[in-house]
Amino acid sequence: MKCKWIKFRSRMNVALLMLSMSMAANSQNAPQDSQKMQAILDRLDRLEQDNQALLEEVRALRQQVSGLHAPSAEPGATASATADERQTVDENRIDELAQTKVEASQKFPIRITGMALFNASVNGRFNGNQENPLAASLTPGDFTGDGTLRQSTLGLLFNGPETFWNGKISGSIYMDFFGGSTSSLDHLVRLRTAAIDIDWKNTRVMFGQDKPIISPRDPDSLAQVGYSPLTWAGNLWLWQPQARVEQRFALGESSGLLAQAGVFITSSLDYPSNPNTYTQTSSYQEFSRPGAEGRLELWHRWSDVGRLEIAGGYHFNQNRIIETLVPSEVYSLDWFVRPFSKLEFSGMFFHGQNVQPLGALPQGFIVQPYDNDVTAVHSNGGWAQIRVPITARLAWDIFGGQQDDRNSDLSYGYIAKNQGYFTNLMYRIAPNVIVSLEGGQVRTTYIGIGNRLNDHYDLAVAYLF
Repeated sequence: MKCKWIKFRSRMNVALLMLSMSMAANSQNAPQDSQKMQAILDRLDRLEQDNQALLEEVRALRQQVSGLHAPSAEPGATASATADERQTVDENRIDELAQTKVEASQKFPIRITGMALFNASVNGRFNGNQENPLAASLTPGDFTGDGTLRQSTLGLLFNGPETFWNGKISGSIYMDFFGGSTSSLDHLVRLRTAAIDIDWKNTRVMFGQDKPIISPRDPDSLAQVGYSPLTWAGNLWLWQPQARVEQRFALGESSGLLAQAGVFITSSLDYPSNPNTYTQTSSYQEFSRPGAEGRLELWHRWSDVGRLEIAGGYHFNQNRIIETLVPSEVYSLDWFVRPFSKLEFSGMFFHGQNVQPLGALPQGFIVQPYDNDVTAVHSNGGWAQIRVPITARLAWDIFGGQQDDRNSDLSYGYIAKNQGYFTNLMYRIAPNVIVSLEGGQVRTTYIGIGNRLNDHYDLAVAYLF
């Protein structure tokens, strides 16, 4: 439209010029006509300048329109700019991760995990001056209260490369601050468990430190973390160096077997070799000896949550006490049952002799003063727990256990039976923050003396990371 308008105006200008020349020819003798002719020429010059300016504007508009319709130039430039921006963002993110990541010297990733745990507790009078008594003391003392972070845990998880036959290497190490004394100035880091695993499709090999193979389960508690819950009351918990092999067998889609065998390093108290120098206050040394363990588990599931696990186990080793080899032999049965999502039942039972090397009461054998007679103490024990997940955030646990040693193997003042009964409520106030209230009692029976009771109440706040 603008081009047609410009052509129309040009033709009009030419027509006006011819008309002006005709008028000038007819009025050469009139001075006024000459002045009019000059004015018309000046006006024509201005019109011509305006036309030229319009033409230049039209050319500029054409160039802009042709640039918008050129598909080969602009999108490429835009894509290049977008790629550059993304690369810049990625580089910034990599720089941020490089400042916060944990990397091993061998360039394999390591993850940090653990729990910051605060405990505030109150004890009864038979506490033996312990913050969390494992047995009630013979004599009463004062009621005690305590607050501590010693049971906090810190762990490292790592994944390594594949090894022969496509085996996957992984591992972990967990520590706490339960070493040393209860003094706030003497909280020492202590190794809890560690593992180096090589895992194939149906086979696993582990080298590390963990609970006995025959006692893999624990009750749920945030009050008893420094020692496993129900220590000395039916839970064989002692973390010791070991090497084990596991083999998995499928019995259909919903059932299977797990076979485990390994070498478990035990610790025992060795008495002086000359019985004539032995007294109740004689010094002794601790020696480590290997033991053999095995466990066979049958499992079955019938829904997404319904599951049954039941296993039998066996442990054997020998301790040399003075000049006598005293066997440590234990048979075990452990289980886990979840019939539906709102109920879980777990526990274990054991029977044997000289159970002390696995974390039981420290009286696996008795040495009579001034005599060569060494007697292995026979024991029965175990524990059980009922867990009720009330909601996704709230769970209720009740658990108890005991170790019952054969009285005829013991002498005056030894512990004939030690029992523990506890219950707790755990509530998640956030996905990784748990508040727990726990209360319970330890009941200890002494040969020839009687029963002693100690109550324990605990408030725990745990931050999981």
